[in-house]
Amino acid sequence: MSDATTYDLVIVGSGPAGSTIAREISEARPGARILLVERGPQTTPRAGESVRNLDPELRAKAERLSQGPNADGRTTVSDSRQGRPVARPGTFLLTEVVGDDPQTDMPGALASAGVGGMGQHWTCACPSPGNTERVPFIPSDELDDLLERARELLHVTQDAYPRTGVRAAVERELGAVFDGGRPADRRVQAMPLAATPTPSGRPRWSGADTVLGPLADELTRPESFELRPSTLARRVLVDESGTVRGVELEDRLTGARSEVRTERVAVAADAFGSPQLLWASGLRLPALGHYLNDQPQVMCSVYLDPRIAPPDEIAESAGSEREAMTGVSWIPFNAPDYPFHGQIMQRDAAPMVVGDVESDDRRPIVGLGCFTTKDIRFEDRVEFSEDEVDFFGMPAPRIHYGLSDTDRATIDRAIGIVTGLVQRMGVSVPGGHPRLVPAGSSIHYQGTVRMGETDDGESVCDPWGRVWSVPGLYVAGNGVIPTPTASNPTLTSVALAVRTASAIAATI
Repeated sequence: MSDATTYDLVIVGSGPAGSTIAREISEARPGARILLVERGPQTTPRAGESVRNLDPELRAKAERLSQGPNADGRTTVSDSRQGRPVARPGTFLLTEVVGDDPQTDMPGALASAGVGGMGQHWTCACPSPGNTERVPFIPSDELDDLLERARELLHVTQDAYPRTGVRAAVERELGAVFDGGRPADRRVQAMPLAATPTPSGRPRWSGADTVLGPLADELTRPESFELRPSTLARRVLVDESGTVRGVELEDRLTGARSEVRTERVAVAADAFGSPQLLWASGLRLPALGHYLNDQPQVMCSVYLDPRIAPPDEIAESAGSEREAMTGVSWIPFNAPDYPFHGQIMQRDAAPMVVGDVESDDRRPIVGLGCFTTKDIRFEDRVEFSEDEVDFFGMPAPRIHYGLSDTDRATIDRAIGIVTGLVQRMGVSVPGGHPRLVPAGSSIHYQGTVRMGETDDGESVCDPWGRVWSVPGLYVAGNGVIPTPTASNPTLTSVALAVRTASAIAATI
């Protein structure tokens, strides 16, 4: 069955990148008809809102609904002997990897299925990319402007948390180690976070709803914008000349399939979903799914030394939730001396629990995290089956991923840095010693639809996100980032989506 409506643009994926394209096109071309489809349901009262803003009951419900194959409440069993981590709330494991090495084939790879995508569950860190992390073939001044627009869309601030004495002391300690010889903007400082400060001191976290802006409140505007949850894009339709002519959609509540007509499709379905849809559409670009890039992650939890967090100061602030918050501090990427991204987080701001201790100890606990760059290789990839399907009925993915000798040397260096910080700042909590977590735990997957300067078989799209040799087809999201990075990628992927939106708008 065909949808009689013709859309100026169909966007697949409602995470931050897809929402950016919807917002930018709606503002640049107010009369354009935009359809945004999302395979998962709407799980929050406001489309794409961060679940961290919800009360515990609503949050638990929203997380369950976005868990794809586990949305019925089932949980994934963790088996540390096989390096098979449990999925975090709101997510599901992409594949069921069986093996003894937690760094092989990415057993920690996660996905989410709900309006807002992983933007419902992220920790909102938006550090500016450092020197070698930046896309080298986008003019520097233009990239700066794109990053600034991304900060506006995400509401990035360094004032999400109050500046407490504890946080100031932590940053002084870190600065004494890392600030020497660095440019001013690369010294230890508060982490830029996608959030809006509130009088309570507990931020309101940004989600895809923040990026969508007014579109999040007007999900269906006649002759303009429509968001369809629980709608799976099965394939992009192209004519005999290879030009986009539409999209085949499936209503996941009824199973009904339809074709919608459009000359432009933007695929922003995460670094695994985007190449999966292009593969299902019959595209066989040499780089599709290849150059899979993750960020090896070293984590630990530390009791702060009383010298840094004096007991009397902690006692004075113990009765004030606002004053007890330390927020997130940032050690910026600064290659070659520090080709890492460092985060120091109060425990409830950390992306995962590191250390399973329950104690009456009143010393503050912080999480130390160090993300490293990855040696980007063609053989690190996700491939898709011609015969088997996943939970959504799409070609089943299989991940091939490992660490090179260069990666292992980089990780050893990171472990040494974190171990030194623990010794300087306190002691590890029981079970919270510095350790490399299973591959995929960062959820910062990149490169599978990477951009490049030329159509030489080493990239999927051009610097504006236009898929090579398929007029009308665009890709966006973390998957387009082509550089080795250690910093959280969302700010960069939103900035690149702004550039893609400008290319799309020029055709409408």
